Amino acid sequence: MLIETFADLICPWCYIGKRRLDRALMQRPNLRPELRWQPFQLNPDMPRGGMSREDYLAAKFGGSERARQIHRVVEDTAGRDGLPLALDRIQRTPNSFDAHRLVRIAGRQGLGNAMADALFAAYFVEGVDIGDPDALASVAAGLGMDFVETRRRLTSDAESAAVLAADALARQMGLQAVPCYIFNRRYALSGAQEPASFLPLLDLGSEEPENLSVVAG
Repeated sequence: MLIETFADLICPWCYIGKRRLDRALMQRPNLRPELRWQPFQLNPDMPRGGMSREDYLAAKFGGSERARQIHRVVEDTAGRDGLPLALDRIQRTPNSFDAHRLVRIAGRQGLGNAMADALFAAYFVEGVDIGDPDALASVAAGLGMDFVETRRRLTSDAESAAVLAADALARQMGLQAVPCYIFNRRYALSGAQEPASFLPLLDLGSEEPENLSVVAG
C-alpha cells in the first residue's frame, strides 16, 4: 500500500498530521505501507534565504498578539498528541525548498520518512533554520548520512526538478492546503485528521491495487 503525504515541512499541522497517521498505523500492525513524502510550499514566493519570524508573523497574522493566540492553539493541540512544540524558539521562517529536496535525497537511501520527522523536530522543537544548507546537512548527519556529501548535493541542483514538478502537480490537482494524504493514488484525506479518520482508508486502500495514473511519483 502506498501512502503519499503532501506537506510543507514548516507547517505545524503537517507535523501533527504525521503523528496522527503514525498512531493510526499502530492500530494496523500488519499493514506495511510505503510512505512517500510529496512537496508543497505554502510560501512559494518566500525569499530563498527566508525572512525573520517577526516579519513573517506580522505579515501572515497581522501582529504578534494574534500570532501568539494561534501558536497557543497549535501548541496545545500538538501537546495532546505528544509533540512538545517550542514555536517561540523559531527565529527565522525559511524557504522550505531545500528541505523538500533533502527529503527526496534521503528517500533515495530509504530515509525519506525519517528525514521528514527529523526536519519537523529540528524546526518546531529546536528552532533550527531548515533553510540553511549547513543546518540541513547536520540533520542528515544525525540520520547517518554523510555531512559533506549532503552539503555538496544541497549546493547543486539535485532533486530540484523533481520537487518543482511535484509541487506544480499538487496545485494542478487542486491542492490549496496541506497536509493531504493520498492512498494508493486513489483516495484522499485532507487535514490533520484524528487517527480514527485514517482507519477506513487504510483498510480500503490495503485491499486495492495502486492506481498509478493519479499522482506522479
